[in-house]
Amino acid sequence: MHVLLLKEPRDGDSGPDPYIKLFQPEKHGGLIFTSPRAVEAVKMCLEAEERREEWKSSVKDKWNAKAIYVVGKATAALVRNLGLNPLGEDTGTAEVLSRVIIEREDTNIPPLFFPCGSIKREVLPTALRENGVPLETLTVYQTAEHPDLEKNLKNYFTEQGTPASVAFFSPSGVKFCLEVVRRLSGEHLTQIKFAAIGPTTQDAMTAEGLSVSCAAEKPTAEHLAAAIAKALQ
Repeated sequence: MHVLLLKEPRDGDSGPDPYIKLFQPEKHGGLIFTSPRAVEAVKMCLEAEERREEWKSSVKDKWNAKAIYVVGKATAALVRNLGLNPLGEDTGTAEVLSRVIIEREDTNIPPLFFPCGSIKREVLPTALRENGVPLETLTVYQTAEHPDLEKNLKNYFTEQGTPASVAFFSPSGVKFCLEVVRRLSGEHLTQIKFAAIGPTTQDAMTAEGLSVSCAAEKPTAEHLAAAIAKALQ
């Protein structure tokens, strides 16, 4: 029995440099990170020695005097590696985090700085805007289809056959992979138990007409594995 995990690899893809905004904490009311990729993009802009020293000597502490909001434990861990103190790692979704921010922040603060990806849901920005909390977004990484995606999936189906379960880790994974999975599965598609890492990914799968067999209670590998094991019983 095989489970196919459709998850992007951790690599060093870069995006626009958020250096200028990141080194102007006095112009912002706080920071928001909703994905590990956004934190990794920020980390890349600190790699030059002079930037690292400035970050450690003054900028980091100025940010820590403000709120650093995050979604999920993986994102929180990377934020801590930057020397920052995250809030909200147990929220699990941007929707829940937005409620935390709205409860904590006044409408007269400087804009919160939100480094994000090219493909993002508008749940958090919309919620903050509707409640008068100022926000400034900056796209710091691009989400794109892996050039070998279809070839790799074909190789998997040829060698392993149709998997018992397919797990998606992001809406972009659904966008780029689902059509290929459908084509390769053919008449066996209905036999597959489709799993989602969380509600955002589940919504994307449902919107594509998939019957989602299970979703992780929390966005961790352990919770996803438990959900898949239960669905396959």
